[in-house]
Amino acid sequence: MLRKTLLLTLALAAAPAFAANYAQTTGSSLGFSGKYQGEAFNGSFPGFATTFSFDPAQLATAKLDVTIPLATATTRNADYDGELHGASFFNSKKFPQARYTATKFRSLGGNKYAADGTLSLRGVNKPVTLTFTWTPGAKPVLAGSATVKRLDFGVGGGDWADTSVIPNEIKVTTKVVFVAK
Repeated sequence: MLRKTLLLTLALAAAPAFAANYAQTTGSSLGFSGKYQGEAFNGSFPGFATTFSFDPAQLATAKLDVTIPLATATTRNADYDGELHGASFFNSKKFPQARYTATKFRSLGGNKYAADGTLSLRGVNKPVTLTFTWTPGAKPVLAGSATVKRLDFGVGGGDWADTSVIPNEIKVTTKVVFVAK
């Protein structure tokens, strides 16, 4: 009996560890910020959804998937929002959503990580790195940021392509509160 117990214990210890699976819950936010003619603006995507498979000890199995409905983008400025949803920027009628997926993760020390992923926006797929902190607990939190070069995705084309009016680099910030799935 002792031998069977020992063998079972050894088999379980040798089994691969699997990441915990999480879904986004209330208290989460996804925002963006930049400047228009030197004046700062902020916006958000209130309808985004995130799933995350993550174990800091098993980064090779981690997966992040974020769906962003572009029609929900808001700066709380009617003039800005009209342009934002239109053909020159997100063109949310033709491209209703953006998506960020990551399957490569790196530890940056402590509770800091980098997710090397792909942003799909306006039919263009480009690499984007999200750096984030991970706070474990009953409702773990991912809090991070990335820089997106808007012109790489055709966001703000035509007259809006002038980077003296709107810089090419837009900061994206997120705080995602999770619950186990």
